[in-house]
Amino acid sequence: MALSVVLASGAAQAAEHVTLTNGFDLICDHHAAQGDRVRLYMDAGSTNFVELSSAEIASSEHIELPAATPRGAPPLPGDGRLTQAELHQLLERASSAHDLDVDLLASVVRQESGGNVRAVSRAGARGLMQLMPGTAAQLGVSDAFVPGENIKGGTAYLDSLLQRYHDNLAQALAAYNAGPAAVDRWHGIPPYRETRTYVARVIHEFNRRVAARQTASAAH
Repeated sequence: MALSVVLASGAAQAAEHVTLTNGFDLICDHHAAQGDRVRLYMDAGSTNFVELSSAEIASSEHIELPAATPRGAPPLPGDGRLTQAELHQLLERASSAHDLDVDLLASVVRQESGGNVRAVSRAGARGLMQLMPGTAAQLGVSDAFVPGENIKGGTAYLDSLLQRYHDNLAQALAAYNAGPAAVDRWHGIPPYRETRTYVARVIHEFNRRVAARQTASAAH
């Protein structure tokens, strides 16, 4: 599935949230004006960029990227970890079922729970992809602490949000974090610090994983 968003990457701990005149929200590392054109750079370098007309950009704002921490509160008692191989297998299965990038799902899991299957947030969201009980029930997830069920439900929910927001990844992630009502109300990423930081962190991690995958592929 093609995702309409600029991805922030690299070691930088800052990013820019750019809103286009067509309503799309983008995340990039930084931007630079070139006459009446603007280059949105995906990383701290000078070669990886997308160029747009300045008229296509409605606004931009700086976003700090503090060290990523999972949303989930301390886990419930019991073993809350999967091996990397086990987690990857579950993510690949969900990725194939919904035609979503496995690295995107892994990035969401990292931010939501840090890979802890029994993580519980202050609001009561549970498991690897931090599903609220009501959302889990709507998705047919009977036990959000069962890794396969949680990932299957969380992936289906993220897929539905990507469809709702026409593959605008930033808006879909914002809705995953703050709810679709908030995104619809603000016609984009809502002005909540937690949500904007969440979106930037997930996209930053996603792009890091994609870049690592491409580097590994080129080396073989």
